[in-house]
Amino acid sequence: MRGHRYRVTIEHLGGPHEDAAVQPPLCFEAVNHDEILGIVARLRSSGVYQPDEAASLGIGLKLFAEVMLKRRDDPLFAELRPAIRAFIGGLKERGRAAAG
Repeated sequence: MRGHRYRVTIEHLGGPHEDAAVQPPLCFEAVNHDEILGIVARLRSSGVYQPDEAASLGIGLKLFAEVMLKRRDDPLFAELRPAIRAFIGGLKERGRAAAG
């Protein structure tokens, strides 16, 4: 598969209650047509989001959007496609304005 390859690891550090069981880490590989780390760096440098928020937003959005793109014929995503496209456009515009 063509694209940028990533290994994603998420580690559970604890729950809302002291006695919550900590889950083992989840690790998986993903391919994305965009360079996600560069997107996160731009979101962070925009100053609009806290660094961890920028990482969560950039990574989550790009991973989700790539699945949606790969499954473009899946009716589950049909209603979301225009909204996600508009959201990403607005996010890019906000970044350009912040870089300004």
